[in-house]
Amino acid sequence: MSNVTVQPVRGKKAQKAFLHLPWKMHANDPNWIPPIRHNQKELVNYRKHPFYDNAEIETFIATRNDEVVGRIAAVIDHGHNERYEEKRGMIGFFESVNDTEVSRSLFNAARQWHESHGMTALRGPVNPSMNYECGLLIEGFETPPCFMMTYNPTYYPELWEDFGFQKAQDMFAYNADTSMLDNIDPKISFVLEEAARRFNVTVRDVDKKNFKKEIYTFMDIYNRATSGNWGFVPMSPSEVEHTAAALQFLIVPQLSVFAEADGKPIGVVFGLLDYNPIIKKIDGRMFPFGFLRILWGRRKIKRIRLVSTTILPEYQRWGLGVTLLGRLYPRGIDWGLTECELSWVLESNQLSRGTIERGGAEKTKVYRIYDFDPKSST
Repeated sequence: MSNVTVQPVRGKKAQKAFLHLPWKMHANDPNWIPPIRHNQKELVNYRKHPFYDNAEIETFIATRNDEVVGRIAAVIDHGHNERYEEKRGMIGFFESVNDTEVSRSLFNAARQWHESHGMTALRGPVNPSMNYECGLLIEGFETPPCFMMTYNPTYYPELWEDFGFQKAQDMFAYNADTSMLDNIDPKISFVLEEAARRFNVTVRDVDKKNFKKEIYTFMDIYNRATSGNWGFVPMSPSEVEHTAAALQFLIVPQLSVFAEADGKPIGVVFGLLDYNPIIKKIDGRMFPFGFLRILWGRRKIKRIRLVSTTILPEYQRWGLGVTLLGRLYPRGIDWGLTECELSWVLESNQLSRGTIERGGAEKTKVYRIYDFDPKSST
């Protein structure tokens, strides 16, 4: 008989145990970055988050001899199921000791909860959806993750696959030395001239005076441009507003650039500094003074994560992404950046992968989304 007990999280004490477990398990791992504490409370719905206006979540903790040894969240993203006409439950916020008895108990608890809510298949890890942190790291454990990217011990993929989860899609992170962009310069003039001739395209800076509006504009382009990507579900207007407010003080305006056609935004390259070294120093505590240490320390950050080089579909074949990167390049040099990570890029996104790989970027990390179909796993 198993001596592992899995129970739904109930009450403040259990919530604290759920949230604190990553520190207990990974604090001695030099590559682990603590999550931002107040963000975690929101993303598991212990504090209100607009994602759950159209989603449900149940969180579980596993104990053995009164010691917490694992956790998991079962999420129903109604937006996903409506878009793809599925009854798929999502799995996220997974942590476990290296013991299949624990991991199987956690997966079974999440599976049973999903089945009781009518779900017939599972997908994960998503925390809590693909618009937030997602994917299980399967290659690239040697270095810490970039800002807002996941990290996990090397044994986690074995635990997922032991239960019967199978690969659904891989996502890649690429590392590029800033010198790689030197080769872009000769192409910029031709691309921009041709695009300007055909579509009246211009490139502009982020408007600092209307910064919040600019974030909304980026999210609108992102939602429209990535609608055909595997697993994509658009953010709701309330999610966009919430995300914009959360990112507002983290974004450096000169490290993002818009393209417009006839005065209408059609593309953006959106960069975020890699705040993870500072987040590690403040142990994930943004308040009362952590966010000030981020603001004071960000000028020393030499690495950027290019979260998105996003062009509306009707303009994607014209090399405007290259143009935007070229415009961003001198700003990065002025800042003192020495490297950038382009992440994440879907394995199935052949256009983006081909552009990045031809440019000379090195694939440094691989993240995996898993699916579980009970029929094929019995």
